[in-house]
Amino acid sequence: MSDDETRPSNINVPNALTVLRIVLVPVFGWMLLAHAHEGSWRTATTIVFMVAILTDFVDGKIARKYNLVTDFGKIGDSIADKALTGMAFIGLSIISELPWWITIIILLREWGITVMRMKMLKYEVMAANRGGKLKTATQSLAITLFCLGLWRTPTFVVAIAWAVMIIAFTLTVVTGLVYIRDAIQIRNRATTAGATAAKFRKRTLK
Repeated sequence: MSDDETRPSNINVPNALTVLRIVLVPVFGWMLLAHAHEGSWRTATTIVFMVAILTDFVDGKIARKYNLVTDFGKIGDSIADKALTGMAFIGLSIISELPWWITIIILLREWGITVMRMKMLKYEVMAANRGGKLKTATQSLAITLFCLGLWRTPTFVVAIAWAVMIIAFTLTVVTGLVYIRDAIQIRNRATTAGATAAKFRKRTLK
């Protein structure tokens, strides 16, 4: 049986959920920006974000459980995640509910690490670590709380929202540094292995 016959089809439930998340990004963005200070709309906006981010946790579990992991899913899932959370951070900054410096640093980390991981494929696949998964979960919770509208929530909710956002920001920066350290170690190992292999070939040819 060939690889094409054993490889799962791209047309499956996990990938459909990923596409749904991508489709919800502009919907969520429009709702947040066009109705920033309308209570009922902010509630609806929060629900849309929660549904979208829920698909992120569900599609991966389904794909792994039923062996439906595809190349499209691996790439599309990451793009959908970054697009959704990126839209949320940018939107919250545009409506002046989140400082721009927080959004800029988070986005530079998210997309910078994504590009780095793609470049590192020539050496080794850098899988998401536990810290990265915790970062994503914390970001999602922080965005959800902020989407509710801190200007209309009780003081204790505002305090919790900012506490979670600070934790998410810290995890984002720290895990980014960890990825960079891991990438350097992987490259160094590959370089060392390549140099050793080259010396071995030279000795063999002599």
